[in-house]
Amino acid sequence: MTATIGDELLGLLSQLVIACASFGCLYLLVASVAVLRFSRNEARRVDRSRPITVLKPLHGPEPGLSERLASLCRQQYDGPVQIICGVRDRGDRAVDTVEQLIAGGAPIELTVDGREHGENRKVSNLINMVSHARHDIVVIADSDIEVGPDYLASLAAELQAPGVGAVTCLYHGVPTAGIWSRCAALSINAHFLPNAVVAIELGLAQPCFGATIAMRRGTLAAIGGFQGVADDLADDHVMGKALQRMGSKVLVAPFSVGHVCWHDSLRSLAAHELRAARTIKTLDPVGYFGTIVSHPFPLALIAALCGAEHGVQLAAVALACRLTVSACVAYAFKLPWQAYRLAPVQDVIAFAVFVASFFGRDISWRGYKGRVQPDGRLASDERQATP
Repeated sequence: MTATIGDELLGLLSQLVIACASFGCLYLLVASVAVLRFSRNEARRVDRSRPITVLKPLHGPEPGLSERLASLCRQQYDGPVQIICGVRDRGDRAVDTVEQLIAGGAPIELTVDGREHGENRKVSNLINMVSHARHDIVVIADSDIEVGPDYLASLAAELQAPGVGAVTCLYHGVPTAGIWSRCAALSINAHFLPNAVVAIELGLAQPCFGATIAMRRGTLAAIGGFQGVADDLADDHVMGKALQRMGSKVLVAPFSVGHVCWHDSLRSLAAHELRAARTIKTLDPVGYFGTIVSHPFPLALIAALCGAEHGVQLAAVALACRLTVSACVAYAFKLPWQAYRLAPVQDVIAFAVFVASFFGRDISWRGYKGRVQPDGRLASDERQATP
């Protein structure tokens, strides 16, 4: 009797997993179409005259940082551009990179200010930097973001659209060296980017991505400035929601910027993806759980292990669908061909991170160790240990 009940439960589980995997394959095909549709959106007329301040918060040495900063100095833009790089500590190794560029004539300003205004160290850095901004349009760009020569011109043009309070950008993965860097880039291009495009195209979300946020200083002040998100892990998300509450639109530009991935170990990759997963889960737990269907390949493998008929064949179909959406992303955003042979490995890692994200709230972020609270705010290990 017990064995029979166990067999029935296993059969029901395999059928449920097969259904989820099958729906997931369909979802990936829908995502492929959505990505191609999104790429047909036209950019607005380029504006190259409005004064812009770029805030680039830095922390530690990063591969290719010098070239990424130099690309901001080579923008095809006629208006005044102020580039501010900020660090919290004079001993930060990023300082050497910035000072070498300044010595070579690069129009970059460096701020060193260790004042902390909350648990989010990046936001504290931004608060310290923004007081030095001279221009009305402020662009916040993460240190690991690489951009093209029309980056600032395109952002300034999009910001002129009626009702737009901020402009943000999707981002694609750019690998450096090693298998884990390539897996990280593939995770962005084959998972994050198409999922984000589906949400945008179907009107399910109006996201605001920290990779790039451009807004006017008056708008920033109206939502409480950076001080209002000093304790939030998803500071970009919270800023986007604040803009929407005041009736302003967050416009997603019709192009992507590069997110450089330099993970040199599985542990580093897993920690990065787990932080992102737990952030999203905290913001929208129901919607996040629903993204289980975006993992059809590992689901099909589980079904095969449960003895489901055609489980292996479904896994092959799921992998083909993953490669299809990856190819559509590469075509739509004009990306170089990547190590798609790693897709099965990355799919399994992504699903493992998805499952692990439901167990605990601990995160690790560039030397910061803490916990995401139910309201999305951060609490460091040091603060939690304080009696």
